[in-house]
Amino acid sequence: MRRALLWFKNDLRLDDHPALQAGLDAECLLPVFIFEPEQFELGALGSRPLGVHRARLLLESLAALDGALRQRGSHLLFLQGLAEQLIPQLTERFHLQEVLTLAEIAPDERRRLDRVSERLGPVELRELPSNGLLRAEQLPCEPIELPQVFSQFCPLIEQQLYVFQPRPAPEHLPPLPQGAEQLLRALPSLSQLGLGEPLSVAASAFPFAGGEVAGMARLRDYLWNSQNVRHYQQTRDGMIGSEYSSKFSPWLANGCLSPRRVAAELRRHEAQFGRNDSTHGLWVELLWREFFRWTLLRHGSALFQVGALKATANTPQQVDARFQQWCHGRTGMPLVDANMRELAATGYISNRGRQVVACYLVNDLQQDWRHGAAWFEEHLIDYDPASNWGNWAYLAGVACDPRYNHLFNALRQARQYDPEAVYVSLWLPELRHVPMHLRHTPFLLTHLQLGELNYPRLEQIPEAWTPYLPNAAA
Repeated sequence: MRRALLWFKNDLRLDDHPALQAGLDAECLLPVFIFEPEQFELGALGSRPLGVHRARLLLESLAALDGALRQRGSHLLFLQGLAEQLIPQLTERFHLQEVLTLAEIAPDERRRLDRVSERLGPVELRELPSNGLLRAEQLPCEPIELPQVFSQFCPLIEQQLYVFQPRPAPEHLPPLPQGAEQLLRALPSLSQLGLGEPLSVAASAFPFAGGEVAGMARLRDYLWNSQNVRHYQQTRDGMIGSEYSSKFSPWLANGCLSPRRVAAELRRHEAQFGRNDSTHGLWVELLWREFFRWTLLRHGSALFQVGALKATANTPQQVDARFQQWCHGRTGMPLVDANMRELAATGYISNRGRQVVACYLVNDLQQDWRHGAAWFEEHLIDYDPASNWGNWAYLAGVACDPRYNHLFNALRQARQYDPEAVYVSLWLPELRHVPMHLRHTPFLLTHLQLGELNYPRLEQIPEAWTPYLPNAAA
């Protein structure tokens, strides 16, 4: 019988886990998670790959995974260091013949797998299907032939009816290798990882814990108990509270939820209660996630360049003080600032908010979109490389979409999606005592008034905002 190591990365669950399933018949199985130092170091774009909110959710997810493994007679070994050094050491120490893990699609993660494979020698690194919805053999064509714009990708995929049959978590697991218990350590704290402890924020739109149990509970609640999925299309552009959207993305990003499990449950819901625009809308969001995954797989590192998939595009490449103002919610545009303050405080903002702040950074502030994407990577608890960088490239006009860029009138967005300035008032306390009709336009106040509020003045008002200014400014 084989002796195997199970390397967990962004797949922190037991349900629908191909690498775990492949190790069930092993003589012994050593589950491992590695904290790599580069996750906490500043990158070339000035941000860290793993900020405090992402790290908090990661630790919660790991604690839940370790608990689930213990219930099945196993444990999770936590290590800090380089995978290409630690994994070969473990295979040699415990005479392991195979390393099981899920495949990766992002360039940095692919290179890490290659380095580990090179150092393993005769030990096989076996990569199982990753956290996508569709396998290559399920596609209607070869991956290289997939449409490069979503408006063509979606109908092509929807021509085929997919039946998802994810395999449930096993009841028992093979034992650890003899002597492995000596290496078991407690999960490190945020402070031990060099990060601070985030404050709990009552207004957070994601008041949930990380981990598979919490993710599955949310899936049951959204699809079965509250059935809020049936109103998704009407609420999806909300910005306050936990129920305006599914909130599945943080668990999907950490691999606590399998997209195939979400799709299977969604199909089961539709079979029992019927399909409507909202259930189909959630399915389309799963397809967007899938579209970006295949886009990243196809184009690789090009997606992370300033011109991305349109190398000839004339995109801004500057980064100046306005970028820092954007990061810290001090641009003088309240809807943008409110979203950026929410992101800093909680690690989450709505899909509508993400589009507004991204377009504002690129189109209004004329800053390099990659720095915004890297800031999101550090702070978003649902950061996923394909979706994050794919969405930013799309909004910056450097994806495969035929349009050059996607212009958002920030003030129009504010009037439409926060008409009574409730969201702005929630995250910008300095504006709560400003008359409601001026909370989206405090730049119309006098210098003295703004100075007393300690809120920055927006010096240049775009002409396109004129129709959305209050009547008093006419």
